[in-house]
Amino acid sequence: MAVTTGARPRGDAARARSTLAILWGSTVGKKAAMAVSGLMMLGYLVLHMIGNLKIFFGAGDLNGYAAWLRTIGQPFLGHAWFLWIARVALVAAVVVHAVAAYQLSRRDLAARPTGYRRTRARQSYATRTMRWGGVILALFIVWHILDLTTLTVNPVADPGHPYQNIVGAFHTWYDGGIYCVAMLALGLHVRHGFWSAAQTLGANSPSRDRALKLTANLLALVLTAGFLSVPIAVMTGVVR
Repeated sequence: MAVTTGARPRGDAARARSTLAILWGSTVGKKAAMAVSGLMMLGYLVLHMIGNLKIFFGAGDLNGYAAWLRTIGQPFLGHAWFLWIARVALVAAVVVHAVAAYQLSRRDLAARPTGYRRTRARQSYATRTMRWGGVILALFIVWHILDLTTLTVNPVADPGHPYQNIVGAFHTWYDGGIYCVAMLALGLHVRHGFWSAAQTLGANSPSRDRALKLTANLLALVLTAGFLSVPIAVMTGVVR
């Protein structure tokens, strides 16, 4: 009796792992994983953009905001614990999103008949944008972390003073240019990705399609304009 009772949790755990493996192995499961992880990243982007806009209120506001982020959850959480928890969750979302996208792309190529090449070559603009936009954003994330998180390539590299680091970084044309190109790719990625996620999760319908497309366009526009405003303001001398 004791053996049976003890085996049940292990059996339940094995069934749960099996279900997750089956779900991840399916095309529908990978698309759902992409949709959920994409929405997680979208939520982060909205909050990150709002935080970035504090640069227009001066060094005190932005640096104070950055310091406050490290105190969230105290005294229950230690100093900067919340920030690291958020970073780990974000990295996990990025990895799931990227791996699912890559595997779906490979699966699509493997399922393509040779004689169907001419027809398949006429891919939609959205598909090409999502694929190359994702590659551009992946490379940008690495650069952005090195520039404004670890400060490895930042010309100022002053920990605890993001205002000064941002101003220092965007005074170089190549950093500002890289950032602007990446944000344009981000806008297109969000526009197509939000609509795709809505379809995958079953949120679309004839009565809601127009509102969802409008929301996708609005999110893409606001995020692109919000993120671009910072480097442009620094490079034009509005923020110094």
